[in-house]
Amino acid sequence: MFNKMFNKMAKNNESDSQSVNLIGAGTSIEGDITTNGDMRIDGSLTGSINVKGKLVIGVSGFVEGEIICQNADISGTIKGKIGVAELLALKASSKLSGDIITNKIAIEPGATFTGTCSMGGVIKDIKGERTETTQLTEKTA
Repeated sequence: MFNKMFNKMAKNNESDSQSVNLIGAGTSIEGDITTNGDMRIDGSLTGSINVKGKLVIGVSGFVEGEIICQNADISGTIKGKIGVAELLALKASSKLSGDIITNKIAIEPGATFTGTCSMGGVIKDIKGERTETTQLTEKTA
């Protein structure tokens, strides 16, 4: 019985690309994270993050390392490179020290950013696979 439940749970978790992962305030992690779902960080992480969905870093969130994601809302602190395929939103409380590669960026007054910003390029995920940041354009004959 236990094996059947465990196997069913494992299958559900593997196919669930809509999952939301949370690193709570007061939690500290060292290591690399890869997820097909979304992620919210209110604690601290030292390592790389590869998120196929949206990454949210809360006001108390701290990340030191390389970040690759589809979309990002940053209210906390990042020290390192960040690659966002679609939209990077730096909220008023955010502090980013590092290089940015993104398709679109929104920076609220009060946000601090030190580094370079490149828009509309190609980013590589943690595994080295290319991810286009430019949107599809309509071909004309």
